[in-house]
Amino acid sequence: MPYKIADTTECIQTAEMHLKCAYLLIALIIVVHGQNYPPSEVYWINQYRQGFNFQCHPGEALVGIQSYYEKSEGSDRLWSFECMPTSAGMGRATECWWEDINRAGLEWYQTCSNNGIVAGIQSQYFDAVLDREWQFYCCKYSRRCPYGCWLTTDVPEQYEEEGHFVMQNYGFFIRGASTTFSGVQRDRQWKYIICRMTDYDCDYDNL
Repeated sequence: MPYKIADTTECIQTAEMHLKCAYLLIALIIVVHGQNYPPSEVYWINQYRQGFNFQCHPGEALVGIQSYYEKSEGSDRLWSFECMPTSAGMGRATECWWEDINRAGLEWYQTCSNNGIVAGIQSQYFDAVLDREWQFYCCKYSRRCPYGCWLTTDVPEQYEEEGHFVMQNYGFFIRGASTTFSGVQRDRQWKYIICRMTDYDCDYDNL
């Protein structure tokens, strides 16, 4: 019985198809391998382009802030926050309030009024400017006053990078922030205002 010789054109087309599949597979592996994703172990409190309202439990202050930037999602960020109880010597918060809103698309500087410390943050996203407005939730502890304040370095160090800030020393508190906004990257860098608080009541208001 004579052997059937495969059609040359069919063989070439089959080989080309396998080669194309191989190239596509390699390209997919490269894309997936090179793609960054938000850390799955972090509890993100928002979805991209979604507003949020975060408040520490009573008697706690904000001590950790993490964010993850995604250009394809309206140049927005995912956000995660951590709180820690204040020292027993500070007593209970005697008053808490929301500060004025800091508008989207603008640079701004704000500290908690009335000697307060930051105990929460809320934010809304605006597609028109590809940015968020921000508002601090502040709490006052009796008549304790801030002192020895300073600004952190930029968080993140460069626009579009993942942002990390954790308070390294117990007894220091976030009292606000100074931010810059890039009209090109549509992203924001933060310098957090860090202060210690007196362990006694003082006579100074609105610091």
